[in-house]
Amino acid sequence: TVLSVDGQNDSTLLGAVAASCALSISNVPWNGPLATVRVGLISDSMKLNPTRDEMKASSLDLVISTTREKIVMIEAEASQVPEEVMSVALNFGLKEAQPLLSFIEEFVKEAGKAKYKYEKKIIEEALLADVTKTAGESLYALLIASPEKSEFEQKYKDIADELYKNLEGKYTKAKMLMALDALQKAKIREMISADHKRPDGRKLDELRSITAEVSLLPRTHGSALFTRGLTQALTATTLGAVSLEQLIQGPEGQETKRYIHHYSAAPFSTGEVSALRGPGRREIEHGALAEKALLPVIPSKEEFPYTIRVVSEILSQNGSSSMASVCGSTLSLMDAGVPIKAPVAGISIGLISEGDKFSLLTDIAGVEDFNGDMDFKSAGTREGITALQLDVKIPGVPVNVLSEALIKAFETRLKILDLIESVIPKFRADLSKYAPRIISIKIEPRKIGEVIGGGGKIIRSIM
Repeated sequence: TVLSVDGQNDSTLLGAVAASCALSISNVPWNGPLATVRVGLISDSMKLNPTRDEMKASSLDLVISTTREKIVMIEAEASQVPEEVMSVALNFGLKEAQPLLSFIEEFVKEAGKAKYKYEKKIIEEALLADVTKTAGESLYALLIASPEKSEFEQKYKDIADELYKNLEGKYTKAKMLMALDALQKAKIREMISADHKRPDGRKLDELRSITAEVSLLPRTHGSALFTRGLTQALTATTLGAVSLEQLIQGPEGQETKRYIHHYSAAPFSTGEVSALRGPGRREIEHGALAEKALLPVIPSKEEFPYTIRVVSEILSQNGSSSMASVCGSTLSLMDAGVPIKAPVAGISIGLISEGDKFSLLTDIAGVEDFNGDMDFKSAGTREGITALQLDVKIPGVPVNVLSEALIKAFETRLKILDLIESVIPKFRADLSKYAPRIISIKIEPRKIGEVIGGGGKIIRSIM
């Protein structure tokens, strides 16, 4: 809970550090402590935890959480910052977080409790051996066959049913399924790290098939459909008057937002049945990430006096739907005639690590996300990065691995931008006939009185 705000120092960072302190001194077992810092880039110099006023001049807003040696979380917004500069910023943040980690460790010595003894539930060796013997060959054959998602799920269910029949009475269905899932994960990781084979047959640095089109929806101001593999985003752009800006009242005060991105992924997009409620954590997070990715290229209010709302409807998802919505948003904005500074594309890089060896995966699909070690989302233009987000499933990733992932993301981003520009090379010169027209007229200061009129008569009649 934020108890006090001075308007300059970020309460978000304090909240993350406070949570790390609380977990560290508690009896809860975990792999901490963690330290969270913000890195700004002001006049080509890195700045640690810049104030609110300093951030106005910063071309980078990078928040990272780290352990002593590895980065656990990244959230970044940037004004087309090159990959090599971002790598420097990551190293800078890791180094500057060290005193904070030392502070937390001293705090633990003073106030820490003994940690709860925790033993992870491990699948019995006999059970895993029986499942491997019974279903191992058929599971591996299914994985290297690289079927489409729906076919894979059906055949995986058939393998599970056969397993239940063969081992009935020896183990419960729940235990057998747990062991089969563990075997699948081990097989996928082995295929990738040892054989450099991916479940869908792609090379480690290969993109899924991509298609894109614009102007699908006849009545909207701009629309686009972006498809990558089985992931598909339909994005619509709507233009409105400046008075329709979103009002935001936060701890630091009141502000308005004229570029708004919303992400919607209905249950049908993953073949699920559930109630349609308001946006959840995932929708808010993905919408915010895609919004950050496009914000640096949105024209100023003076250049383009409109409020811009973009909505990405995810029709089908199998990995990287947030990055698909970034690509769809670029296409849709250009279709609507919004004079963006440059097209933006996004890609997700995955990781399979075995000890000190690691394999980076370009454009991860759902199965690689679930069974992998990280989901590193990177969006940007040809000139540099506009947004980053890192989720990990292991206790952190070294900076050198992330730096290599940034380069792979850049190389892939160029290919996607080539496709985007082949569909629509430039933003449209004219707005849709359905979009509102905002016309600005400059009046000589000495004639303002004539526009207002006696007692405001003329201006009232204009209004």
